[in-house]
Amino acid sequence: MSRTRVLRAAPLGAAAALVAGVGLVALTAGPAQAATGTTVTPAGDSYSASLVSGTSAGFVVGSTTVTCNQSANTGTVPAAPGNSSADGPVISSVTPPTFANNGGACPTNVPFTTATTATNATNGSWTIGLQYDPAGSTGTMTIPQAGVVTTISGLASCTITVAPDGPAAITGPWVDGTATTAPQLDFSAGVSLPISVTGGFGCPTGATAATFTARYEITDTTDGTQQITVAETTSAPTDTPTDTPTA
Repeated sequence: MSRTRVLRAAPLGAAAALVAGVGLVALTAGPAQAATGTTVTPAGDSYSASLVSGTSAGFVVGSTTVTCNQSANTGTVPAAPGNSSADGPVISSVTPPTFANNGGACPTNVPFTTATTATNATNGSWTIGLQYDPAGSTGTMTIPQAGVVTTISGLASCTITVAPDGPAAITGPWVDGTATTAPQLDFSAGVSLPISVTGGFGCPTGATAATFTARYEITDTTDGTQQITVAETTSAPTDTPTDTPTA
């Protein structure tokens, strides 16, 4: 029986099979070994991720802060059996997220400047890996090389590239959905991203890392009556005879 840990929906169970003796043959079996893993349901359902209402996505580079009140992307839970992993995360591709503020450029804390963020999958796919853990499940988003480029315009003109040298991953906790709230992927504590900065006066060209904060809610877009669930899955144990069969 699976235990739901993040994102609610009907969890999948994993049966334990016990090898029994047949006829007059007796087998002495060792203790059952069960490996835990992750199952995400509903298998094959599409979902969207968007900022929790009233929150924003923040991007801090040195003393410069970019704030966007809109960010979203979409993905699909892998079809069975790909929605289960015996000993690791369930990984699926997602679309590059969008970032905007009321449909336009995002404000910064530098007077008379705004920021426009463009994302891409030119050098690889964006992915999300969901990992069950009884102590708290997690979601890891992988950003391909140069998958995010932010351009600051106005009194300062700067270009900030995320993951300039190769893919980068950020991890945050999954928060269970309830009867009245959608499940969430929470980066609000802040996650670090490698960056490179180019530009002239006023640009933080010496910065090599940025802090990203956001909190996304996950909505099942295939069936609005369900929620995406991350649960424990246990592989069927294999009993190995320890004695030679005796007639």
